[in-house]
Amino acid sequence: MIDDPIKAAHLLEQLREHLPFPTILSPPLMAMLREQSGGLDVPPRGEVTQLHYVGDEGGIVCGLALGIDTGGRTFFTSITHLLFDHRMPLAREIAAYQKHRGKRLRRQGRPT
Repeated sequence: MIDDPIKAAHLLEQLREHLPFPTILSPPLMAMLREQSGGLDVPPRGEVTQLHYVGDEGGIVCGLALGIDTGGRTFFTSITHLLFDHRMPLAREIAAYQKHRGKRLRRQGRPT
């Protein structure tokens, strides 16, 4: 088991209370979104507008608003691929979740 289901559900509930909230896209995520969108100029910052828990396999997944015309597409990514300002509410809780999930995935030999 990668996630503690109770802790993940609690974090998800807390995060939903703060929707939407700002995020910084990691460079690898920006490159992937650019490729998936056919070369769209993807900004380094966006907003998390949706949150879902997709089970132990995918963890907490965020729907992103990027402030650009995406042709009606919504981009989703694991919260582990996003960066957050340390002054943001729940930043510590997010960082703890990201660290724990990354460590568990690496132990299983899976990419983070």
